[in-house]
Amino acid sequence: MDITERHEKILHILREDGKVKINSLSERLDVSGVTIRKDLKLLEDKNLLFRTHGGASSSNPYMNERTINEKELINSAEKQKIAKAAFKLIGDNDSIIIGSGTTVFELARILNPSKSLTIITPAVKVTLELCNHQNVEIVQLGGTIRQNSSSVAGSIPEKMLEEISSGILFIGVDGIDLDFGFSITNLSEASLNKEMINAAQVVAVLADSSKFGKRGLGKICDINQIQYLITDSNAPTGMIKAIKEKDIQVIQV
Repeated sequence: MDITERHEKILHILREDGKVKINSLSERLDVSGVTIRKDLKLLEDKNLLFRTHGGASSSNPYMNERTINEKELINSAEKQKIAKAAFKLIGDNDSIIIGSGTTVFELARILNPSKSLTIITPAVKVTLELCNHQNVEIVQLGGTIRQNSSSVAGSIPEKMLEEISSGILFIGVDGIDLDFGFSITNLSEASLNKEMINAAQVVAVLADSSKFGKRGLGKICDINQIQYLITDSNAPTGMIKAIKEKDIQVIQV
């Protein structure tokens, strides 16, 4: 296998899996790790991949924080489909937690339960969307509102969650990485998400395919700490397979 064939193979694996490891490529292509590092450097110089610690990614794996208004414009159709699939997990007379973020907000938009539903949320937009629904009781977590997310974070909502036990938690994330887990770009919100996970019996992550192979600043949890992952059909097949192998139910729309 010459260098051109090797580069084509590396890029093919990236398209399938979203990211690659040097040691894995070395074994699959039967060349040294030094050779693979040189290959990745050449491909990065051509803007064909992003090098990471110990490997490479097909897209920039490090996420910058965006405002909620910016996020609303990204993959909006996919987010609506994901929300409709998430809605099917909610039962009558259920108690759920809805986190912050544009994908889980789409879930709030379509909620119109015929029977009672209790919703706990740090997101002001979720509360405003649902506060006039007859069968919905809302527990708005208190605290300082972050303008970028229109959501509260910090010690006050974390303390409130210590006294709460809920059914399903629906959260959005900024990054899904098989090694780093689920993450978002803000540390204080990452800490709050950890407390929401502790307060819920079941955790469902709602994330479109653009979040795969990415990392935010703050880790929320490991991959195996959730029960459901709801995403779109464009998610990388290699990562989806690896997540399913951890006994997580993946729903693709």
